[in-house]
Amino acid sequence: MKNIADIFKAYDIRGIYGKQLDEEIVKKIAQFFGELLKKENPHKTLTLAVAQDMRLSSPSLTKSVIAGLVERGINVVDVGLVSTPAFYFSVAEFNYDGGLMISASHNPKEYNGLKLVRHSALPVSGNTGIKQIRDQIVQGIILPHHQQPGRVITRSDIVKKHVQSAIQFSSLENIKPFKIVIDAANSMGATYFNELFKELPCQVIKMNFELDGSFPNHEADPFKEQNNLSLMKRIKQEKADLGIATDGDGDRIFYFDNEGKLIDQSIIRGLLAQIFLKTNPGAAICYDLRPGKITKDMIEAAGGKPVVTRVGHSLIKEQALKTGAVFAGESSGHFFVKTPIGFFEAPVIVTLKLLQQWSVSDQTIADQVRPLRKYYQSGEINSDVEDKAGVMAKILKKYQAEAQTVSQLDGITLEYSDFWFNVRASNTEAKLRLNLEAKTPELCQEKTQELLALIRA
Repeated sequence: MKNIADIFKAYDIRGIYGKQLDEEIVKKIAQFFGELLKKENPHKTLTLAVAQDMRLSSPSLTKSVIAGLVERGINVVDVGLVSTPAFYFSVAEFNYDGGLMISASHNPKEYNGLKLVRHSALPVSGNTGIKQIRDQIVQGIILPHHQQPGRVITRSDIVKKHVQSAIQFSSLENIKPFKIVIDAANSMGATYFNELFKELPCQVIKMNFELDGSFPNHEADPFKEQNNLSLMKRIKQEKADLGIATDGDGDRIFYFDNEGKLIDQSIIRGLLAQIFLKTNPGAAICYDLRPGKITKDMIEAAGGKPVVTRVGHSLIKEQALKTGAVFAGESSGHFFVKTPIGFFEAPVIVTLKLLQQWSVSDQTIADQVRPLRKYYQSGEINSDVEDKAGVMAKILKKYQAEAQTVSQLDGITLEYSDFWFNVRASNTEAKLRLNLEAKTPELCQEKTQELLALIRA
């Protein structure tokens, strides 16, 4: 195996199966993770949940993870084939000491990986455990033999319990009989939507609901527009009220109006912020710093406290927990809800809340959303850059003098009266990522091209 260290990311562990990551590696990761949790929970026999997605390599990797934990005297609850949100729910709801999800999220079919959590589904990020595990494996540390093996039990009720729990946060009788097209991308979102819509009066048109880790129809990544084209077309063909797309492990969710247009995540999280602020007046709401000014506008209009975070699901969760936020939304489609058992992605709760909201009005969803489309975005544009720090320093030097605000929370963010942008470096590649937003489409295009010329010079 080459480049073992490269699979350890800022938020999780991911690599190409058979080249960067295999059964032996994930077994070691599981064991060192188990030892990390043992040190944090001395004098206790640990119980960890293990879950998997539908990737072709997931069953054998899951078997290795379970074997590795059992060898270290750790009890395992195998919760089976579930979405990442259902996995988080299982850890928190049943008070397990942590867990491991075998998944590579939205990555192409060649990949697999692990998401690690502590009790209450608290995220394990690069700085809170992943780097430590990486260093121990790279250094070739050998763990001493453990005498007493752990035991394994299985649960097959997690998907149903996850959805039933989410339903408690909403009022189903107020939801209109919407016609909804859902593209699950042959992935894990299908599991919770199959369960949820048994309870709702909606007509659901299912696309790609068969679990298939070879992704026969398209990549399970709704962040890429090409993966949504068939869904957008189908919404218009069916004269549907709404479209929904989910990613590989079902923790990211995207919504489309009745005209087949993507409803930008900055609008979705603004709507959700206002919904949660009705019952939590004045609360903190977290959102990542990629441009989406409508989110801040809507939080402030509802009397909430906007809190900007770094990009990354683990990082936004950590910040939300520090600030006591009741809701957080990331531009990539992660939506997090504070519940009595924990704070993690909750696409089922979020979907129910939005369906309730959109049911109140007689207008179409497109008409309800249209007034919120005030700003124009570049989208995330990646550029190959070797000297990432040098280029960002040039941008700062050129633009900071006239900026109204300058932030270096995550890369550099500069705001002006009529446009604002963020440039940040990739954690794993020689790339810079540009996100820009402006009050007019012309200015958005002009400033985007101006910045790209400087980045790519």
